[in-house]
Amino acid sequence: MKLDIGSTMTLRGGVEIPRLGLGVYQTGAGAETRNAVECALACGYRHIDTARIYNNERDVGAAIRASSVPRDEIFVTSKLWNADHGRSKTLRACEASLERLGVDSLDLFLVHWPVQELRGETWEAMVDLLESGRCRAIGVSNYMLRHMRELLAASPVIPAVNQVECSPFLTQTDIRDLCREQGIVVEAYSPLTKGRRLQHPTLREIASSCGRTPAQVLIRWGLQHDLVVLPKSANPDRIRENADVFDFALAPEEMSRLDALDENLHTGWDPTDAP
Repeated sequence: MKLDIGSTMTLRGGVEIPRLGLGVYQTGAGAETRNAVECALACGYRHIDTARIYNNERDVGAAIRASSVPRDEIFVTSKLWNADHGRSKTLRACEASLERLGVDSLDLFLVHWPVQELRGETWEAMVDLLESGRCRAIGVSNYMLRHMRELLAASPVIPAVNQVECSPFLTQTDIRDLCREQGIVVEAYSPLTKGRRLQHPTLREIASSCGRTPAQVLIRWGLQHDLVVLPKSANPDRIRENADVFDFALAPEEMSRLDALDENLHTGWDPTDAP
């Protein structure tokens, strides 16, 4: 199936999630976030991924309202921070995110991290938010095999999404396989390795042969592995470049060469051993 910037995947429950999103982690509060989101929406993005801990939800909301794109055409994700776990705190945290964003509901609300002891109670509250309509879809982030298996064994409500760091240098094959078996969509954050592997010779060779940048090849790799890909940038030229990935495809042998680059490179938190 041919992909374009409007391509979506269907989440559990029938919600459509755009395949490409703009991440705003470490994008500065104020004009930097507003300008980045406005630029992304202007060049076709319809998916913005933020979180309470990013401290820029208000600016994401302001940019959405300033855009000519109708709210119901924009997919907005936020996340529950670690200090907000537990039933009542989760419910209050969601309301606070809605207020900061200035929206009536979240398209996707994620548990940001698998906090020990409280995550079961937290997930029950997430289910309540889904059933009440405050969130159109719910999911988790940074859940590795044991966290996901624990949740699946404890609740009949399966997450719609698991957002994890993923790139050819951190392929996360085991958790991706489990999620695929369960019908859980995997989102890739830090797909560009925060710039740490953009000079890798194999990546650069493939990019050159495609007439593309290394960043575009990394994004395309994720799309061809059926991931929702969330590159982060506040630079307008890079935001546009990151969206220009739908008129080429990586050949099977190129995908295999990229898959072989896996070195378990975590550029941020490594949740593997989180209790």
